[in-house]
Amino acid sequence: MIDEFLAHGLSDVEEAVRKAAAIEIMPRFRQLAEHEVDEKNGPHDLVTVADRKAEEHLTAALKRLLPGSAVVGEEAVHADPGVYAALRADAPVWIVDPVDGTRQFVNGDPAFCTLVALAVRGEILASWTFAPALEELATAVRGQGAYVNGERIQSGSPVPGAALRVAIAHPLYTSDENKRTLARLDVPGVAARPCGSAGLEYLKVARGEMDGLAFTWPSAWDHAAGLLLVAEAGGTQSTVDGVPFRVDRDNALPFAVGRDEATTVRIRELLRGA
Repeated sequence: MIDEFLAHGLSDVEEAVRKAAAIEIMPRFRQLAEHEVDEKNGPHDLVTVADRKAEEHLTAALKRLLPGSAVVGEEAVHADPGVYAALRADAPVWIVDPVDGTRQFVNGDPAFCTLVALAVRGEILASWTFAPALEELATAVRGQGAYVNGERIQSGSPVPGAALRVAIAHPLYTSDENKRTLARLDVPGVAARPCGSAGLEYLKVARGEMDGLAFTWPSAWDHAAGLLLVAEAGGTQSTVDGVPFRVDRDNALPFAVGRDEATTVRIRELLRGA
């Protein structure tokens, strides 16, 4: 069933992602009323009517496209944490972040995106990263490469001798302990900055516009689409215990992502304090 869907159903997913953005997200961009923005776990953890409506739209559409599949969406998990367990079940699962970069969306910044990934038993098989305000769609299918607006992209390797450009978990969302760990990247030869939309940071690594990432939180909807995109562009990733990050298990954190293996290892070892 999955092989047939991957062979014939991917364009339908793209259409569903674009339609959700066109109906539920873009009409509200720079048009949000005060009552359409709420806090979840604090003043920096925002959710909007666009997040909720887009996730509802995608949940219905994706389940229709692949009968028997489950959906793990950011807003559904916030309402019922038990939804996350679908990542460990046997049924195909869609992993959805309806508006990745809600803070940017609320502030009228176009650097936000919709993230969708399809996984089976923890293996990410396909992903879609759609930045509607930037008119960019990045896609990846396991074993078939990474693309932006239909053109193949490759991550390449950093320029020898240049400082590594690394996006790290934003301090607004980072514990004191994680801040101390991330501070290990404050060394000569590494130029670290806080990340924006995680999905768009992954896209920058896949394109070779950033060299690496260091993330401290495990939420599958933030990482699934980007991890496959980077892998299919030639990049790698590793948790601090030296194994790949997976969406269907508990992971040692933080984890590192790099344009190439050497970059990932360097970031990981710095995070470990090695």
